[in-house]
Amino acid sequence: MLLRPLTPKDADACYALFHRTVHGGTGAFYGPEQRAAWAPVGGQAPESWPERLTSGFAICATRWGKIRGFFTMGHDGHIDFAYVALEEMGKGTAARLYDACEAEARRLGLTHMDTEASHLARRFFEKRGWQVVARQSVIREGVAIENFRMQKSW
Repeated sequence: MLLRPLTPKDADACYALFHRTVHGGTGAFYGPEQRAAWAPVGGQAPESWPERLTSGFAICATRWGKIRGFFTMGHDGHIDFAYVALEEMGKGTAARLYDACEAEARRLGLTHMDTEASHLARRFFEKRGWQVVARQSVIREGVAIENFRMQKSW
């Protein structure tokens, strides 16, 4: 597995991975209506997707030339996207991507990071010393989707 920066050309592959992960990996926590609001079925990446992916620290993991996961982090330490392919879960892919983000946050002189984590991602972040600040519901397409505001300080 190789880590490399994301580019705007990676937008479609990242959106497909995001969509597949939401619909295939979060069913234990979110119902069909919630998953459809989070990642619309049959939907295409929003026009703003390439810019949103690459506006801060954006990194992906590739295996055999295919994107297997990606994380994005703003210059303020906010992790926006943290997704890995279903078949990569439990193989250390997310851990390597996360470690790169935390290393970048420390390099930037930040003293904390934050995110809004799904039920699935919450466990991943808690294992790395993150704490839940608040449980919240975000509204997408008129549907409430529960997630967790989390942070890690050092």
